Amino acid sequence: MNFKESFLHFIWQYQLFEKSDLQTTDGESLAIIKQGLHNTNAGPDFQDAQIILANVQWFGAVEIHTNSSDWQKHAHHHDQAYEKVILHVVWNEDVKLMHNDGSPLPTLSLKGKIEKQYIDKYQSLVEHRDIIPCAHYFTDIPEIVKFSMLDRALHSRQEHKSEEIMQVLEATNHNWEETTYRLLAKNFGFKVNAHPFLKLAENLPLKILLKHSSSLFQLEALLFGVAGFLKNIETSDIYWNNLQKEYQFLKHKYDLENKEINLHEWKFLRLRPANFPTIRIAQFAQLIHQHSNLFSLFTSFSEYKTFIKLLSIKQSAYWSEHYIFNTPSEKPTGRLGKSSIENIIINTVVPLLFALSKSKDELIFTEKAITLLENLPAEQNSITNTWLQLGFKNNNAFDSQASIELFNNYCDKRRCLECSIGTHIMKQLAV
Repeated sequence: MNFKESFLHFIWQYQLFEKSDLQTTDGESLAIIKQGLHNTNAGPDFQDAQIILANVQWFGAVEIHTNSSDWQKHAHHHDQAYEKVILHVVWNEDVKLMHNDGSPLPTLSLKGKIEKQYIDKYQSLVEHRDIIPCAHYFTDIPEIVKFSMLDRALHSRQEHKSEEIMQVLEATNHNWEETTYRLLAKNFGFKVNAHPFLKLAENLPLKILLKHSSSLFQLEALLFGVAGFLKNIETSDIYWNNLQKEYQFLKHKYDLENKEINLHEWKFLRLRPANFPTIRIAQFAQLIHQHSNLFSLFTSFSEYKTFIKLLSIKQSAYWSEHYIFNTPSEKPTGRLGKSSIENIIINTVVPLLFALSKSKDELIFTEKAITLLENLPAEQNSITNTWLQLGFKNNNAFDSQASIELFNNYCDKRRCLECSIGTHIMKQLAV
């Protein structure tokens, strides 16, 4: 029987094992004075521990693994930080280990020392068939425990997104304007067309569009041209012909010949007409036309309702009557809708603000991001509906984003003992 390291971390952190006549696997007497502080960053799992080993007092770090051989699998023997480890805590010692200086690495095996009730409760969580492992216990969990975990999950979600944004920032030579432009373009693809939309932004730099931001017609020519919608075909569509003619001039001016995207990369199948990439490109052009400084728009707003109005743009006259080129729509096409604006705020503006806060070390941007989430309605999907069935109602986008993260990266992966709710359930046994 083997366990995830998180279970052994929990057992060690709360010292929930038999400690009388404690010995290492080499038979040396062992007493634990301080288990150390749990370290969630790089390096050994517990720092500043204190033990007495064979009547000698030791201060240092504790590392925990399921099997002792994991020490080598994780290449700790090549990492100088692990030379400070004074005790290796494992479930199973399958190999004997030595420090790099040749001295034995003291090892404590927890096999046979953990009470059955903790093992049973842990297995009932991680092996439960319910989508939410702790569903049976959820209504009995104190609200403060739930909300503290949701807060942690929300910040964890934004931390991951911030890391992705920092990679884009690195690729743009730390140009926040270009980074914002690429993030927004990817978001305008709304999952199905996220990849070609991002590719469009990468192939058509913002600096080129800004030179023509005063002309919506030229913005559309550039965007639809590089997107591959203005290939040489015969059509009676006057607007298409005018765009194509303008694009031919701009294409040679900016050397865009080899930047065009293959038309087949854009997906139309099973999309509502309002989400066709042609409509999204037209709306994207209009947004740049009205707000050429996207970074400032997203980071300098002062009032939520005003910000929403600024994003409520309507595409050009042609695209108010067409979903695709050369085919007039039966009824007028709508502007960028409320749900789309909310999606842009949640998936572009909020992560950008968190990333900026981290980069500049200015808390005001985090506060702005949280204010936005608290003002936005909660998302409704299968995950939020699952939480609702357990009696947890998402009141706003802060709650829904947090609950989505909690489900995807904790519940679904059965990381119960890395979650405050799971550890609370386990700790009840120790009371």
